[in-house]
Amino acid sequence: MNLWRAAFLSALALSTSGMVLAQQHQQQAAGPEQAEALAARLIGRMTTDEKLGQLLNTAPAIPRLEVPAYNWWTESLHGALGPVPTTNFPEPVGLAATFDDALVGRAAQAISAEVRGLHALARTTGRMGRIGTGLDTWSPNINIFRDPRWGRGQETYGEDPFLTARMGVAFVRGMQGDDPTRIDVVATPKHYAVHSGPESTRHEANVYVSQHDLVDTYLPAFRAAIVEGGAGSIMCAYNRIDGQPACASDLLLKDHLRGHWGFRGYVVSDCDAVKDIAANHHYAPDAASAVAAAMRAGVDNECNNATLTDTDGLTNPYREALSRGLISVADIDRSLMRLFAARYRTGDLPGLRPLSTQTSSPRDIDTPAHRALALDVAEKSLVLLKNKGVLPLKPHARIAVIGPLGDATRVLRGNYSSALSGPQVSVVEGLRQAMPGAQIRYLPFAETYTDGDPIPTTALQTESGEPGLTARYYNVVGRIPDRFAPGALNEWLKSARFEDRPVVTRVEANVASRSLDLSSVRDVHRAVWTGYLVPSETGRYRLGIAGFNGAMTLDGQPFVDLTKASWNSLPTMRTVTLEKGRRYPISVTTEARILTGINLVWKRVSDDPVAELRTVAKASDALVAVVGLTSDLEAEEAPISVPGFKGGDKTTLDLPADQQALLEQAKATGRPLIVVLMNGSPVNLAWAKTNADAIIEAWYPGQAGGLAVGHVLSGKTNPAGRLPLTFYRSVEDLPPFGNYAMKGRTYRYFTGTPVYPFGYGLSYTSFAYAPLTVKAGADGSMTVTTEVRNTGRREGDEVAQLYLNFPKVEGVPRVALRGFQRVRLAPGERRGLTFTLSPRDLSAVDRDGQRLVMKGDYRASVGSGQPDTGVPVRSAPFRIDTATSIAD
Repeated sequence: MNLWRAAFLSALALSTSGMVLAQQHQQQAAGPEQAEALAARLIGRMTTDEKLGQLLNTAPAIPRLEVPAYNWWTESLHGALGPVPTTNFPEPVGLAATFDDALVGRAAQAISAEVRGLHALARTTGRMGRIGTGLDTWSPNINIFRDPRWGRGQETYGEDPFLTARMGVAFVRGMQGDDPTRIDVVATPKHYAVHSGPESTRHEANVYVSQHDLVDTYLPAFRAAIVEGGAGSIMCAYNRIDGQPACASDLLLKDHLRGHWGFRGYVVSDCDAVKDIAANHHYAPDAASAVAAAMRAGVDNECNNATLTDTDGLTNPYREALSRGLISVADIDRSLMRLFAARYRTGDLPGLRPLSTQTSSPRDIDTPAHRALALDVAEKSLVLLKNKGVLPLKPHARIAVIGPLGDATRVLRGNYSSALSGPQVSVVEGLRQAMPGAQIRYLPFAETYTDGDPIPTTALQTESGEPGLTARYYNVVGRIPDRFAPGALNEWLKSARFEDRPVVTRVEANVASRSLDLSSVRDVHRAVWTGYLVPSETGRYRLGIAGFNGAMTLDGQPFVDLTKASWNSLPTMRTVTLEKGRRYPISVTTEARILTGINLVWKRVSDDPVAELRTVAKASDALVAVVGLTSDLEAEEAPISVPGFKGGDKTTLDLPADQQALLEQAKATGRPLIVVLMNGSPVNLAWAKTNADAIIEAWYPGQAGGLAVGHVLSGKTNPAGRLPLTFYRSVEDLPPFGNYAMKGRTYRYFTGTPVYPFGYGLSYTSFAYAPLTVKAGADGSMTVTTEVRNTGRREGDEVAQLYLNFPKVEGVPRVALRGFQRVRLAPGERRGLTFTLSPRDLSAVDRDGQRLVMKGDYRASVGSGQPDTGVPVRSAPFRIDTATSIAD
């Protein structure tokens, strides 16, 4: 920890007065001053037209000023997204399950290095200005996962504001680096604020939220990311809050963000959120008024989905707003100051930080060290929920892996991930690697909605016999317009022709969008992959393609056509019988219309999995059922309507019916049943809790997820993850999905009995705690100390969690997490633990939305989980005699 950060954190602990907050903001502001001076000089040399072009997410080059093109749209939620394989870490809900913010910070550092590597690649290929090439990222997602039906909850750090804040701060610092003057990659916490489903109404929803819930639940993580983490950017959400669109909200953008929190960075809109201000919220009468409302509230950069197709005229609303006097040149310059200052601080523009000091190149992407870290994080994210002594498995056991996700790899990546992630290891393959002495067999499942895994390179062969497929890229004939009139791209494409000879021919590992690493391939091109599909086993397969704008042939015959498919659809597949070793001619063709996105997928399936289950169970010592969901079912605004899912959100907490039937059939065999769950949100585990012999929550665990599961099942790794979510029994236990009030939601306000509580998780060893000591500090803080001891027979991690019970004041939560430490202990080892609670940690929010350290009786509890949930916990009372107001 450097001296600047230590001083900053010390100041934060004393943040009980406006004076101290002002000192914090002054300290935070010291970094960007030089960048702002450089930005001011640059802006002073720009014409009005040049300025307007910089206000959208696709900022064109200004050659005369040596300003390169820049696209602010870069995603790296849990791994960088680019045209080459990148490291894929667990989905953020799994990152939160580690309860290890330092580890999350290390993952963010690795992702940051890969984002910088992709930027360096784009500079060498001349592809700057396309998605994924910028030195900023629209991550982390620190919305509160308030309702388990929300399809995007997987992107968050769970349901608790304190845990989310700690993880968010760690991610921001890891992404941006330690230098307060220079930034490695600008982090963008999102979606600010009060944004967590339903997906179907997100562009028009008007969320009325009490001041209590706003201050208590929806803002703390954003405040921490800005004030503590020093995030250089923030993304405003689609929805309205109390009548004002989030991207035109005085309350959010003026009062809290730039007022109370002293934010000096830039605000970017969610994609089409500024457009929604007029088109869907009807808050403004027209597009010019909408951009004016956003800019005057504090939005600096508009993401517009029409930039994906190089649509012209997107700056016209700004030009009109300027001519009508709705905005001024000073308003524009203020936004550009923030944007260009960020580009100077990252080194994208020379003058403050030479690009050479970034130390990242394409060689820093998907490194062995990053792969090892992805495995470490995945292992630490796994949560052991139940174990009747069946785990760890015996080294020479006979194991049958069953369920639709047992051999799956697409499920590992979760959403907002690259199809070109590093090597993906399924659970069955992970078990084989972890247990070479065991007999492991996989039983294919029936056809189901979760099907659709990338066909591995080992099952593909080029015409010359090499692994993979031959890829040929054909450029479009003629000049591609710099911009297209609205809707004109499709008309232009109808008459577009492609060159007869490929500009690039090479062998690729599989079918995926890779062209951005090729400088000679144009933005509009045709790609054709040809070769052979060579199955390693005879059987029934679902075969097809996923994505959009592509077609596939098999054996020279048309097989699947996705030329009219919409974004985020489920894969389109047909069932065929394939013979082991036979070479099936295959081709996939796509026309990249600036956008690309196509994958070749399959799934081995069984016509009668029940009968096969009975047979294989007789020859098995244990059944490992890998079940759950996929991020194609629970997703962002997805055009999907199947049982249990609609529009990206869930309509039930139950497992899909075919999976639940499988579990019951597996139980009926009499063999020990181990349930491995892959999902991004809580599901109803009531049946499994009663009937399974062991349960492991694996989330969407990233590229190394299957090996991590194998290590835990085999005992090579002792699990210690904890649930960052409450696992309920039914949606009937919850308020309506569209109701944003927190009463009755999350462990802090839920009064029912969950199937598994927030913070819960078991180990292969056991721990005990000594009595607590609570001491008051002169600065209004409290120090809680205890000792934890490993009372079992093997080394393991313990996640010590500190919870507070507050004085009986209306509005305070039932109980609230206020500290956690993950520690590793050998058998018999003891470790002293100290938790220092700042006044903010001790505070709660009353019914009127005032944050206070309240006068009255408190209880601190430290242990393996929440108090009164059956896990080892020690508690101690303490009292505070003077109430203190805390600034928010």
